[in-house]
Amino acid sequence: MTQLPIELLRSCAPANRPTIALSEGSDPRIVAGALAAHQAELADIILIGAVAEVEATLQAQGASAGPGIAVHDPATSDLTEEFASRYHELRKHKGVDEAKARAAAETPLVYAAMLVRSGRALGTVGGAVHTTGDVVRTAIQVIGMAPDAAMVSSFFLMYPPASADNGRAMLYSDCGLVIDPSAKELAGIATASAVSARALLQVKPKIAMLSFSTKGSARHPAVDKVIEATNALRADQPDLNVDGELQFDAAFVPSVGERKSPESAVAGRANVMIFPNLDAGNIGYKITQRIGGYAAIGPVMQGLAQPANDLSRGCIAEDVTQMIAVTILQALNK
Repeated sequence: MTQLPIELLRSCAPANRPTIALSEGSDPRIVAGALAAHQAELADIILIGAVAEVEATLQAQGASAGPGIAVHDPATSDLTEEFASRYHELRKHKGVDEAKARAAAETPLVYAAMLVRSGRALGTVGGAVHTTGDVVRTAIQVIGMAPDAAMVSSFFLMYPPASADNGRAMLYSDCGLVIDPSAKELAGIATASAVSARALLQVKPKIAMLSFSTKGSARHPAVDKVIEATNALRADQPDLNVDGELQFDAAFVPSVGERKSPESAVAGRANVMIFPNLDAGNIGYKITQRIGGYAAIGPVMQGLAQPANDLSRGCIAEDVTQMIAVTILQALNK
């Protein structure tokens, strides 16, 4: 049985409790999720926002700042001057002067990302209030990309309901960020997703490169892209267990996989689903969640130097707690 992130983290918790920065520290969902993570002894928390607003939200939930729960106000923090200087160095080539850098450092997203870049936090989580675009843009600009990453992409962890027959946890990518990846980008997304599946699902990745065609059942440039990506992935990562192009039923249902791709070690058993574009991925994960009853955790970002993750603006407190656990697990597996 695949463990949810919070359960997996409990089984391999680091000796030193990590610190996670939350850029939307006055949002009640963020505070409730952060308190749950702290009470479970998973993480120490930095809540970022106007002190009075954050403290009022904490008080409304019967809590207060103290050991393991810090409040940082970027407008008054002793760290803001340092972060402004660092941000200026990072962005001056883009025309950001010292005044603009100071203004940026006083924004919660930049301040949270700077806590990570400076080593004061292991990772950051936002997106309950801010858009995905703002969260991702800030993470790339401040934290930067991992040295071995060609791009930043995202994924969802999909967990089956208890009632599912032969249900299995899966990773869906990309469902939240890259709109229309090229064949090369699609192969890169699959490579990163394999690493994420090992770290967060604790499984050997079986990667399905999804399409509306299975093994030549249809011809179209969109199918050609998936075939090209599959071939590139096999050439670059020969040890990966990958197959494509596969329709979803051929990738997921054993009997269909056996009929449509009988020689495949992936068909019918895939646990990493790589969608050809954002339309397919976003629609696919929401159908799996809303009709299939799967729990969806994400979008989780991959390809950054240190973890920074996004939340749905419709998230609940439990989503926040799980994303904190995901962020810590990503850092531990760097």
